[in-house]
Order: sequence, then structure tokens, then C-alpha cells
Amino acid sequence: MTTSPTRCRLLLATAIALALPAMPATAQDETDDNTIIVTAQRANQSGVEQAGSVGVLGDKEAADVPFSIRSYNEALILNQQPQTLGQVLENDPTIRTTTGFGIASELFVIRGFALAGDDVGYDGLYGIMPRQLAAPELYQSVQVLNGASAFLNGAAPGGTGLGGSVNLIPKRAGAEDLNRVTAGYTGPEHIGGSFDIARSTGSGGEWGIRINGTARAGDVAIDDEFRSTTVLGAAIDYNSGPLRASLDLAYQRVKVSHFRPKLSIAGLTVIPEAPDASTNFGQPWQYTTLRDIFGQARIEYDIAKDVMLYAAFGARDGAEEGVYSTPTLVNAATGEITVSSSFIPRTDNNEAATAGLRGKFATGGITHEVNAGGSINWLVNRNAFEFFALSAERNNLYAPARVTPSTTLTFASGDLDDPLPASRSRLTSAFVSDTLGLWNDRILLTAGARLQAIKVRSFSVATGAQTGAYDKDKVTPVFGVVVKPATGMSFYANRIEGLVQGATAPVSGANPSGGAALPVTNAGAVLPPFVSEQYEIGGKLTLGRLDLSLAAFQIDRETAILRPSPTQTGALEFGPFGVQRNRGVEFTIAGELSEGLRLIAGGSVIDAKLRRTLNGVNEGNQAVGVPEYLVNANLEWDVPFVPALTLTGRVVHTGEQAANIANTLFLEDWTRIDIGARYVAVVAGKPLTLRASLDNVADADYWASAFDSFRPDLQLSSPRTFKASLSYEF
Repeated sequence: MTTSPTRCRLLLATAIALALPAMPATAQDETDDNTIIVTAQRANQSGVEQAGSVGVLGDKEAADVPFSIRSYNEALILNQQPQTLGQVLENDPTIRTTTGFGIASELFVIRGFALAGDDVGYDGLYGIMPRQLAAPELYQSVQVLNGASAFLNGAAPGGTGLGGSVNLIPKRAGAEDLNRVTAGYTGPEHIGGSFDIARSTGSGGEWGIRINGTARAGDVAIDDEFRSTTVLGAAIDYNSGPLRASLDLAYQRVKVSHFRPKLSIAGLTVIPEAPDASTNFGQPWQYTTLRDIFGQARIEYDIAKDVMLYAAFGARDGAEEGVYSTPTLVNAATGEITVSSSFIPRTDNNEAATAGLRGKFATGGITHEVNAGGSINWLVNRNAFEFFALSAERNNLYAPARVTPSTTLTFASGDLDDPLPASRSRLTSAFVSDTLGLWNDRILLTAGARLQAIKVRSFSVATGAQTGAYDKDKVTPVFGVVVKPATGMSFYANRIEGLVQGATAPVSGANPSGGAALPVTNAGAVLPPFVSEQYEIGGKLTLGRLDLSLAAFQIDRETAILRPSPTQTGALEFGPFGVQRNRGVEFTIAGELSEGLRLIAGGSVIDAKLRRTLNGVNEGNQAVGVPEYLVNANLEWDVPFVPALTLTGRVVHTGEQAANIANTLFLEDWTRIDIGARYVAVVAGKPLTLRASLDNVADADYWASAFDSFRPDLQLSSPRTFKASLSYEF
């Protein structure tokens, strides 16, 4: 019998997880079991820290910056047993997760705008994270910054992130040594094991080493959907005197077979009834395989008191291939679906670097924190593709069956075995800012600017010949103010921009009056980078162990449209004349309501409207896939009469959302309820934590999202899912 590579990795990880507890541990004095339980429960508290990386401004407390930031901690990731980054972000009341069209990648919607996996940060560096899916086990913190961030982080190379950014911090050694093994199960057949080891060493504990790995595989709750994940991460850090340095390396391999894609309803005039949440209308021959090797080196040096030089360099080598299918519903009453297919291999070779100086000083009773530096990203995308005709057979939304894919090629290009470059990109920037502190830093004024240059060359993947070029730059400023009238209270406001690559003007466009197409006066012109402008005001309050925040914002995003030429009769002009305006209010609350009762909750209301649309069509309509409101509530309760037991519960509610740009189709609001528990036992004087959870308790069936670049594409809800794990620390 042949054993698959995935099964071998899974068996190896499970063997490691079972064997490590048997290794001898350092002898220690006997400790009272109750003390062990209480200590373990405290370490296991899922939480949100009101702090995080704010790009070039560095690591900051939320109260000290004019932006909305928060960080989900390592304990939350361990307790909730997520398999993807999106499952971590389900805790956030301002974010909803969907998937890319026809593929398994995750797409995050923040303040009504997309954040693609390509544009998730890795300790502040862009282009280093795996592109489609990120395994949460490698990270000790998931940091969220709501709002535009072109000055703070630079332009995201994937062209998303106008409504917010996500930054992942790799695991590193802490003050205490760690030995932990975990075995996990997700119904009906997904099992795995992991290990996590950390050490501090050196005469003064200046060296830190952390190694962790996970292997898991098997079918998940969606019918016959198979997922396997193997990750390995290693970190070395040094902290002594004025010098701090770290090196992070990671390997990730993910395979998803028979995955359930989105459903296109293009051309239909009704929203179909949602099938059972476990229904898989994907095809058994669909798969995606993703392999990434990535990491970074980082150094900081204090050249004087309160003056620091820093630099970081990161790189990623990524490879993926997949057979993808785009199902399109053609009859809402019967559930009939057409089936397409394509084969697309891709590789990515990306590097990123940043360097700068951060200094603090005072002049005349006013403090200054000055930041100056630059960044650069190099990205090379190689791909090839084969697209096939629609299958002669039809599938069915409510009774899915295997369909034989067509073998008739409709379009193909490139070398499938060794793809040529499709694009080469270079993003460079230089930035400077100053934060002035007045009244003992109870008033903080921030002003800065970043000059961002975007250079992209595109190529024919068949011949390697250059087919286009883009080379534009733009200055993106930032202005912010924080006022702290009392301890634990702050008010803030900001004006900041987002930035993405501009479009190329077409040769012709539709005649607003009907008839023949009209020529475009600036055909072939490459537009400057598109800008989004954000205005935000808000407040933050700490009440005991509770942190509250409230923000109101408006984001105007430029979009490229055609309009009648002001200089030439019977012609059109192409430019950034359209606008999508998202206005909203966000509220978050996190912390301890009372001893042993913790809360992560909040909500947001968004009014996302199309302004200055093409020929005035759809003017004032709601943007597709942006819910009118979001509400989350996540509770943890350490049961006082059973000291080792913690009960958890979560409610996720999402409001109505437009499903097409004409606003003739809408998805109904939906609610999901999750419950769980964990229990700490003492085994051989060490804590053993058992966890169990049930997501979507009611097994509710609903269309969760319609977000996908204005196309009517629907994401089905996740089915009821049981998870269990046990972790042993020794």
C-alpha cells in the first residue's frame, strides 16, 4: 500500500505530539494543583490588546495614536482552533470574510473595501505572506488597523487594503520557556498535531529561540471538502544593550481538494434559496496546492538615548497550481448550474525592505517623535493558464453531482511546466513624520508624508515580450490629533489616504446616447495612482478592565470611468472621475466585565454608496457586498463553582447587503451562534487543557456574502462544525 506525502507528514506530527510529553522535564518543586489550574486559565484567556504596530510610527498603545488599532492574542488563536486567518477575524465586529472567485483564497472586507491575502502584512512587510491562505498556527498576534494606511504602511502591492489592514506577528520566544504539544480534531475527519517550543538563553537571557510546527489533514464539514496543512516556523532573536535583532523563517504547504467555490448568479433576477450549509456544489477534480517559504531579518540599534536606527528585509518564494471551476446558476427554480474549468500554475518571488530612523526629543516644552526612512518592494509573478469550454453536462445546486470537465480549450498561454513572468513590480517610497506632544503629551499632533512610486512592467506569458509599462508616483500625506483630557480617555481625528495603481484608458467606450461606440481621447494613457481619502473622528475609553472605542469615518475612493470629452465632440475621456463613498460608525468593547467574565464585542454601521457613476447609471446605489451593519459578541466565563472550566459563546450577526450593482437583488441578514468549553486538568504536575467547540450551532443555511468586485457572486454559509483539541505543557 502506498502512503501519501500528506499522510506521512500527519503521522510524523502526531508521533511528535505524543512523544514529546514523555521526554524528561526539568525537576521542580511540587506545585499545588489549584495554582497550576489558575495559572493555566489566566494564560489561556482569549483577548484583544489595545496596541499594535502602526507602520512607520512603530509599536504603539491605541490611546496614543489617531487610528483604530487592536491585536488578537496567541491564546485566542490556540483556543478557537482556527484553520485559516479568516476564522480568527470572525471575532472582529468590523470585518467579514469571503473567498476569491473560483478559488479557495480568503478576501477580507473592512469598512466596505477588500483586503486580499496578497496585501496582508508580515511584521509590517508587504508581499511576504502566503498569497491565498494563511495558517494561523505560525503567529502570536493578529493585528488590525481600520482605515486607509498609505502613509503608515505604503501602497499595498496587490491594490487592496483601502478600508483597513491586517498585520501578522510571527511567534518568538518570551520571558518564560515553553514546551507545548497539541492534538486536534475537526469534524468529520480532519485531524492533526502540533508542537511549540521556546527557550531563552545566554548569560542575561538575551537570546531567544522558538520553533513550532503543525500538520493536519482530512475532510472538513463541507461535504467531501479535503484540506491539508503543514507549517513549520523558527525564530531567533537577540536583545542586549542597544542592539536588538531577529530572524524569522517559515514554511507553509496547503492543499484544498473538492473545495466549494462561490456561486455566480449573473443574469438572474432572483436570489436562489440557500441549499443546506454542508452542500458542496464544487467538483471533485477541483484543487489548489500552495507552497510558500518565507521569512525576514530585522535589526534595531539605539545610537543614542531615544534615537533608534532600524532595518528589515523579507522574502518569499511561492508556488501554486490548481484546477479551478466557476459555477454559474442558470435556473434559480431548479438549481441548474453550468460548470467551467481552468488550470493555472503560478510562482511568486518577492522581496521587501524597509529602513529608517526614529528619534524622540524635546524643545521648548514640546516633545517630538520624528520618523524618517524608506521602503522598497520587488515582486515577480510568473504564470500560465488553460481555460476550457463549459462542460456539456450541468450540475445542480441542490443535488450536486460529478460533472466531466470539457477538454475543449478556449484560451491558453504560457509554459505550464515553467511559467514565464507575467509582471514585474517595484514599489519604492520615502517617508517623514513628526508627532508633537503638548501639555505633557496629553495632546499629540502627527503630520507626515510619503512619496510612493509604483513601477510595473507586464509581459506576454507566451513569448516573454513586454506588453505594457506603468511608472507613476504620488505623495500621500497624513494628519492626526490625539487629545487625552483624563487618564484612560482619549479623543482623536485623522485625515489619511489610500493608494492603488491607476488604470489604462481603453480605445473606445459605450455611447451614452446609444448607437456606435465612441473613441476615447486619451486611449492608452496610464492614469496616476488612484487615491482614497479618509476622514475619521473617534474616542477611546478604559473603564477598569474594559476598553471601549468609537469611530465615525468617511472614505472616498476614486474609480476610473468614461465621461463625455470636454474638448472633443463625439468622444469620451477616461479618468478617475467616479467615486465610491463609504460612511460609517464603529464601536468595539473588549476586556473583563467582572472577575472571570470576558467580552469581545462591537458593531458597525456602513452606508456605502456609488457616486459619480458611468453615465449616471446606478448613481446613489449601495455598493455590492457591503452589509448595512455588523454585530459581534464573544463571551468567555471561568465558571466559579468549577474552577477548571471555562465556557464560551459567540454571536455573529450581519445585515442586509446588495447582491448586484443595480440594487435589484439583496441578501437577507443572517445570524450565527457558536458555543464552546475548555477544561484544565493537572497531569504529572503540568496543565493539560481540553477544548471543544461547536460553530453554527443551529446549522443555519444562508448566503453569507455577495462581495466580489460588483459581480453577483454568492458565498454560502459554513455548516455546523465540531472542533476538539488537547494541549499539554511540560
